[in-house]
Amino acid sequence: MKKSTFLIVGKHAVTEALKNPSRKVERVFLTEDAQKNLNRENQSLNLLKSVHVFYKSRRELDNLCGKDEIAHQGLVAEVEQLEQIPLKDFILKNSNKNLNFIVLQEVQDPRNIGSIIRSAASFKIDGLIVKERQFPSESKLMYKSASGCMEYVNIFKVSNINSTLKYLREKNFWVYGFDSKGKKDFTEVKWEGNNILLFGSEGSGISKHTLSYTDYLVKIKISDQIESLNISNSASIAFHHINKFKSIG
Repeated sequence: MKKSTFLIVGKHAVTEALKNPSRKVERVFLTEDAQKNLNRENQSLNLLKSVHVFYKSRRELDNLCGKDEIAHQGLVAEVEQLEQIPLKDFILKNSNKNLNFIVLQEVQDPRNIGSIIRSAASFKIDGLIVKERQFPSESKLMYKSASGCMEYVNIFKVSNINSTLKYLREKNFWVYGFDSKGKKDFTEVKWEGNNILLFGSEGSGISKHTLSYTDYLVKIKISDQIESLNISNSASIAFHHINKFKSIG
């Protein structure tokens, strides 16, 4: 059975999808200028060799982007979803490693999710866990915000966040909920062993029920004059620190 496809847009999103041998790219729509730039910047790679290529004007590409009005930079691609290893299989396969996952609960803004994925790839977070029903898996905005990093992050879609956290705790993961009400600064934690970084929704944070599945509630210290950080900024700060801690360790 042929898999369903969807559109992604933007220079980095499309280029990295073309570079990924695991990503099936059905068609690429691009301007002649975009093709010249693509070839010039990837001279050792024939990225369009096995792809159906269609030349379009910028206005035609605008129409492909639809109401989202995303800056496509002359490149749009029709792709299939990546095959992802199940979470339980991934943990079993990497049982000799210390793993760090981020879990998102009720985070829905595709731009925030894309930015978090970009930071996760940049700082070597082992995977992102999301509720399947709420994850915008075909969002052009998310792919554009991730800037090509969708190709480099393990994304585990689960049916229930709470039961997943319960399972992970049974597998010797520590669950750290990030919340401004946390009593301990996250930099005071020794990020050893297997860890879960849990972030709640942009508005209401981590739900009361889900808090019962956390081991610790931690915060990122910021100026008293500022109420809070954007969730993608918070995640990036945490990822950078944990990656640095692991490198030192």
